[in-house]
Amino acid sequence: MNQNLIEITSYIHQNIPITAHLGIQVKAYDHNSVTLSAPLAPNLNHRNTAFGGSLSALAILSGWALLHLKLKEKGIRSRLVIQTSTFDFSDPIDSDFEAICSLPSDEQFEKFLRTLQRRKRARISLTSTINCASGKGGSHEGTYVAVILTENESV
Repeated sequence: MNQNLIEITSYIHQNIPITAHLGIQVKAYDHNSVTLSAPLAPNLNHRNTAFGGSLSALAILSGWALLHLKLKEKGIRSRLVIQTSTFDFSDPIDSDFEAICSLPSDEQFEKFLRTLQRRKRARISLTSTINCASGKGGSHEGTYVAVILTENESV
């Protein structure tokens, strides 16, 4: 894992403690998408498959992490929160799993950035997919809100 991925994983674990308990790691980031992974063992349910709440948490976090990284790259200090969240469960997850979240079209992302700069607040919808070795476990759509921080506020 490269140093940037280790740093963002550490940041997430420190600021969102449940992520460390779930074993979440930032596996890949290519400036347009992010992949987060989690082991099955700490996320098991009573059926020996991944707990739905863990799948949902990983999917939500993938969108948050992607926006966090993109805004940081652009030098925009903001607070990010999930506003709405919908998860469609497909198949049971019976092995380690990952969430992949990609940016929407350039046009949509640029509109989000313009609104954020102008109004100091903006929202954007992102989609992520949960996968494991046996296939797709589900898909998530979330609306995230970014609020520009003032100089004396911390991220």
